[in-house]
Amino acid sequence: MKRILRQNVENRKGSVLVMAVVAMMIMTAFGIGMLAIAYGTRQQAIQQKNEAAAMLAAEAGYERAVFWMSQQRDMLTTLYTGSSDTSGTIAFTGAKCDYSINFHTFVNSRPVFRIVSNGHSGQFNRTVDTLVVQAISGWAMGMCRVPSGTTSTVAVNFATGEIIDMPIHINKYDDGWSDERDIAISGTPRFLQSVAMGESRYRANGTDKYSSVLSLFEGGIYFNQPDSRVSDEATVQAKIDRFENSTAAAYKYTLTASDASNKVGTSTTRYPAVQLEFFVDGGVGKVRITDKCTVYAITGKTYDYQIVPGSTSTYKTYKVYGYHYKNTSTASSPVITVPITDTYVSQSFNGIDSEPGGQIYVKGNVIIGSSDYVNMVVKGKITVVAARCADGTGGNIWIADAITVDGDHDADGLPEENNPNVLGLIAQGIVKVVNPRRGPTSPISGLTYQPIGITKGTIDPNERYLPHDMVVEAALIVGGGGWGAEYVGSTSDGRREYTANVMDNIIVRGAITESCRGVVGSGSSEGYIKKYYLDKRLLEGILPGDIGLQGKYIPAPAGWHDYRN
Repeated sequence: MKRILRQNVENRKGSVLVMAVVAMMIMTAFGIGMLAIAYGTRQQAIQQKNEAAAMLAAEAGYERAVFWMSQQRDMLTTLYTGSSDTSGTIAFTGAKCDYSINFHTFVNSRPVFRIVSNGHSGQFNRTVDTLVVQAISGWAMGMCRVPSGTTSTVAVNFATGEIIDMPIHINKYDDGWSDERDIAISGTPRFLQSVAMGESRYRANGTDKYSSVLSLFEGGIYFNQPDSRVSDEATVQAKIDRFENSTAAAYKYTLTASDASNKVGTSTTRYPAVQLEFFVDGGVGKVRITDKCTVYAITGKTYDYQIVPGSTSTYKTYKVYGYHYKNTSTASSPVITVPITDTYVSQSFNGIDSEPGGQIYVKGNVIIGSSDYVNMVVKGKITVVAARCADGTGGNIWIADAITVDGDHDADGLPEENNPNVLGLIAQGIVKVVNPRRGPTSPISGLTYQPIGITKGTIDPNERYLPHDMVVEAALIVGGGGWGAEYVGSTSDGRREYTANVMDNIIVRGAITESCRGVVGSGSSEGYIKKYYLDKRLLEGILPGDIGLQGKYIPAPAGWHDYRN
């Protein structure tokens, strides 16, 4: 009996031992499994971290590239000269990237650039491959202020009743941490599209200077945005140089002070110029070009300032358009009439050509207007540039008539999306609507008076006027001042209005880029009422010559791609 009990106890001990061994084996297997899971989870976490780090590194390379591009005066020129900074590397803790910037193609006349940025972390590689274009604004300003003296400016208000249906960009005003907004507002204007500001939203003490007006910006407002480079003379010069180099030799005009000598007035009251007249003849868009005209200039009024060359904050008054002559001898003042298509050229880079478009380059001044073809009509694609002469004078474009483009327009008066006709006006000086004045009272031997605009009824034909509605359908780029109207701002002897004591209308259907604000009207009967509308076709690169000045580059539509390698 005792033997049997002893055997049972020993059997139980053996069973417990077996069970303990089995349990240990199970626990060991479970532990190994848990370690494997933990190891796998850790590896997965490391892989996810490395992949995320690789992607962030690739994005950092892209950001570095677009920032560098924003600092360039002209990207095509930079690429042409072979800058070493078009590629680079960035090292981070546990990651790195390499990036490159190249020209890709033209969309119409708009260059498209390609940025490829490769991020690396551990065994993972991620690539951001992006096509970017220079941003385009509807109305870009170097500053939202008007020169009022040689070193002074005054703010210009957007006011109640104004509806601005175009994107706006305003550079940061160089006044340190100002408590004042760089966009001046009086009342409740409406901003229907986005507004970009170079300044911060906040004052130096951290308070919000925009809180009371945010509701006015229906399209949104964005702060700390890169500057438009219209205020940088070297950038404007680089663009104009490339435009000059690509313009056909027959349509380059270089004027000097001697071209206006022995004509009328003194050297301080005469400016050499080229006169352009756009019209349609038999369904063909044409331009009449009169070389070596002489503008008889007069002393301006309150707001007739331009930026002193070589300065960003010094201003000078300039003589405004009075009237002009051509030399009676066509040998001395040649006149040609050509189809606009004769001026067509293409920008070319790396064997890729832009869409053809017309280009006329004048080193001097340009007058656009006529008494033969009242209301200029442009049929074709063409850009006109007025560059400064070697002595720093010139570079002005004087608009002496309404200008529209041929072809279909929508119910709001804007050119239809499929309308192929467009005009660009680029000046190193100013672009201004002139104040028509009475022509000369007596002839001058050897000179022929060139009237512009229109007459009214039986009034003396030398008494000239512009239409009540001055329509300008064009992209306007002003490198040396503002876009506006001349001879505005005096309570007496002011602008000659088509309708007496009633503000006329100035209607822009296009886009505006200006170094500083220009004035178009003052008071209740001095000048014009603004009505500005964005021609959205300009966003698609329809304008010949590629004169883009925004400091911001953005992905082209469907231009962003990122993937694993």
